[in-house]
Amino acid sequence: MIEYDEFGLFDENIDEFDLNVSALPAVERVEVAVSAGPDEERLVSALRWGDTTPEVVFVHGGAQNAHTWDTVALCLDRPALAVDLPGHGHSDWRADGAYSPENMADDLAIVIAELAPAAQTVVGMSLGGMTSMELAVRHPSLVASLVMVDITPGVNAAKTKAVIDFVDGPQSFARFDDLLARTMEFNPTRSESSLRRGILHNARQLPDGSWAWRYDRGSRSRSGGATPIAADDAALSPLWDHFGAIACPMMLVRGSLSPVVDDDDVAEALRRQPDLLVEVVDGAGHSVQGDRPVELAGLLDHWLSQR
Repeated sequence: MIEYDEFGLFDENIDEFDLNVSALPAVERVEVAVSAGPDEERLVSALRWGDTTPEVVFVHGGAQNAHTWDTVALCLDRPALAVDLPGHGHSDWRADGAYSPENMADDLAIVIAELAPAAQTVVGMSLGGMTSMELAVRHPSLVASLVMVDITPGVNAAKTKAVIDFVDGPQSFARFDDLLARTMEFNPTRSESSLRRGILHNARQLPDGSWAWRYDRGSRSRSGGATPIAADDAALSPLWDHFGAIACPMMLVRGSLSPVVDDDDVAEALRRQPDLLVEVVDGAGHSVQGDRPVELAGLLDHWLSQR
């Protein structure tokens, strides 16, 4: 068995990116109960960074978990809350498998209202970005400002093919090295050490020694039972209306190597939100927080200093 301590790998994050961290901040895992109906209660889990009220809430992408933000949180050095979306990380799975941005936004609202009601910004990447967008539409009092990382309502299956191909791969692996090899194949912009950490946070070793992903792979959205979050013609996505309805300050962060957000998406985003700040992170793919966490933290620090 491979030993795993979810709080025991931060030194690797610090060393890999040469972070100037004099002492590790306090980090603890917390849980919030969300109602799933009269006969079901689920727990949404999160990592709380620091000893004071969180200034920023982090929301990860599909098939990820709260630890994807570890290096960013260490570099940013501000009190923060990194949430495990339902069906991901240590959060309970939904019995109905309905992991739509709208459904998860309602769960997220309960978590933020309890743990981070005064947060200055919500930062969401990919599916977490769409969920955070819906949060800003459905629960605007909880989103003082919004940062969407490499995602817009213009996303479609063609743009996310590489991501979908990876997520739709095997659920379990006989050996850790097999899981690591597949992850490296689909993440050429990441170091082996960072991917190894990511797997330890995002998979679990079974009693027979094999490994399985932590996230719920039986969701309606992955099996075709849910409405796609974008049309084939990205400019026609009805969620652009939601994007345009947001009243708080917004920033869009693109990865320069990512196909998920293209120039047409940016043009439509600026048409809908003329005051939108758009930033491009050189050398980053879709997972900006994994590829260029220091640069992303710098953008977020500047963004927060203006709030």
